[in-house]
Amino acid sequence: MPQIGSFSLLLALALAMYSFLVGALALYRKDDLLSETARRAGIASFVAVVAASAALVVGALTNDFSMAYIMHHSNRALPTAYKFAALWSGQEGSLLFWALLLSTYGFVLRIRYKVDPQLTAYASVVIAAVQVFFLLLVNFAAHPFAIVTGTIPADGNGLNPLLQYPEMVIHPPMLYLGYVGVTVPFAFALSALIMKYPGEKWIQITRRWTMVTWLFLTCGIFLGMHWAYSVLGWGGYWGWDPVENASLLPWLTGTAFLHSVMMQEKRGMMKMWNMWLIFTTFFLAIFGTFLTRSGVVSSVHAFAQSGIGVWFVWFLALTAATCIAIFMLNFQHLKTENHLDSLVSRESSFLFNNLLLLVSCFAVLWGTLFPVISEAVTGSKVTVGAPFFNRVNVPIAMFLLLLTGVGPLLAWRKTSLDALRRNFMMPAILTVLSVVVLIAMGMRPWEGDISSLYSLMGVALSIFVIATVASEFYRGGRVISSKQHTNVFAGMVQLTRRNTRRYGGYIVHLGVVIVVIGFCGSAFNRDTEKELTNGQSMQLGAYTMTLRSATQDDNANYESEAAIIEVSKHGKQIDTLFPERRVYHATNQPATMVANRSTLREDLYLVYAGASERGNPIIKAHLNPLVLWIWIGVWFIIAGTGIALVPNMQTVRVMSPVRATVAEAVPGGRTVGAGD
Repeated sequence: MPQIGSFSLLLALALAMYSFLVGALALYRKDDLLSETARRAGIASFVAVVAASAALVVGALTNDFSMAYIMHHSNRALPTAYKFAALWSGQEGSLLFWALLLSTYGFVLRIRYKVDPQLTAYASVVIAAVQVFFLLLVNFAAHPFAIVTGTIPADGNGLNPLLQYPEMVIHPPMLYLGYVGVTVPFAFALSALIMKYPGEKWIQITRRWTMVTWLFLTCGIFLGMHWAYSVLGWGGYWGWDPVENASLLPWLTGTAFLHSVMMQEKRGMMKMWNMWLIFTTFFLAIFGTFLTRSGVVSSVHAFAQSGIGVWFVWFLALTAATCIAIFMLNFQHLKTENHLDSLVSRESSFLFNNLLLLVSCFAVLWGTLFPVISEAVTGSKVTVGAPFFNRVNVPIAMFLLLLTGVGPLLAWRKTSLDALRRNFMMPAILTVLSVVVLIAMGMRPWEGDISSLYSLMGVALSIFVIATVASEFYRGGRVISSKQHTNVFAGMVQLTRRNTRRYGGYIVHLGVVIVVIGFCGSAFNRDTEKELTNGQSMQLGAYTMTLRSATQDDNANYESEAAIIEVSKHGKQIDTLFPERRVYHATNQPATMVANRSTLREDLYLVYAGASERGNPIIKAHLNPLVLWIWIGVWFIIAGTGIALVPNMQTVRVMSPVRATVAEAVPGGRTVGAGD
């Protein structure tokens, strides 16, 4: 297997270099035949990378410890699913996985070249250039098929215990699909700039690519949050860890691009801005990969420190120089066709949305790199913790939430006072009433710290957004139902099918709101810790937790201790939980298996924190309100994005950029917002 893998990687590099160099030459000479050979070489490089990846997976499944990578990241007792996951569990394998996904994206793009052969040919060359970089890495800097020197060990070192959790089989692929997928819209954007591509067709061609990669990145981030919540045992889901932040950075700029690109489609505005947003998103995706692998920042998620950082620095510098040079040569092509007519307009809401997302991105980047910067300037590493990130980002999130509710109610170009009064009256009244109810229910910000105030604001603004989105669906559904003599719900379904992008987007907004409500619960988290003997209880909120006994297990992969905790509420037993602590034989490293009872109201989260000197289990209990709402909100985001990707049931005409009203989405309306 190592010989097959090594040969396949070298072959893939040669083919990718051919695709890049000959593809560029063919475009320069306008030679279609030569361009076709470059396209086919790109397809062949995909096959070669698949072969190399398969060789590594087969090596893991067959316990081929002659390969250093397999020896370091697998062992005989490792379950099969985690042996397969060994492909992306280590430095070298994860870079090969990067190359595999990029080759797959390139393969799909190249077989769909007839959509626009010339633009695709340029994009194929850009993708081939990125492929060459990653294939150079896995061939010469982080070779996954290196052979063990000396005696081949009988067993491997095993996989990091933190990675032996079901979500780790799908979380990295999702995250990588998002990271790597950003390359495609970047390639199209750079190609369109080089070609001085007329109109906005290139955006329409790449819209699905962009949304799909954004969805993958979103799912990857939330799966990572759920993994951290379920495995790390500290009771939270986001710790502003540098590697977590690295995945958030391109997500923020990608989200800004998805919003502002609509202004380019509808009004011919923000062309330069959008070009730089997609450049920045790609740059941050590569930068995040660099942060994770270079050892520049310390993180529980980071790979081992290595010397590949310098390769990334050169690639990032070359990418930045290329983007700047091509932009300087062609920026005249990106002149805007319209200007902002009014601050009270849909355009201004998109603009403020973009600015806030970029400010948040900069704050996260600054906080993440501050230890590196402080060490370079003062010689000592100073870290900034969660309070810094929360202090900056929570107010920004509040403003973004407000814009999420306000934006759909504003018209393109300019919104009249009458329209403002008509559209905002009911959502505003509902919001005020909800605040009064929440305070009456005991949510009093003046009795707590600033997080209590933010939580109240978050819930109130979420209700405002839900009211605006619901009113958009209801008014449109009512018009259709009255014309087709159906009920309002059927009218709303019809409405969504007629403008999937717009109403799918609203469902995504609903998902974001539900996630925010889940975040707001963290202001009321509580926890306690106690050493328990059999029959002894501990109290947290309305819950009483009684240790009934403990159990031990030992298998080929790990030995474990679990506490059997009987959970009662108001004197009535409602559940039995089994928090567990494992020690893996291969690595001799411990890991916790959290026991969690999750409801819409709160999570009761139990951790086996270890044994006391007397041998009794120490149990840490967390009461985390509304956490389940976060995971439910993600499903709404997935569903909304999925709907937005489906073509409209019938052609939607866009006549002119006028104020957004319900007439946009109903038959006979004067114009239809095709995806706003």
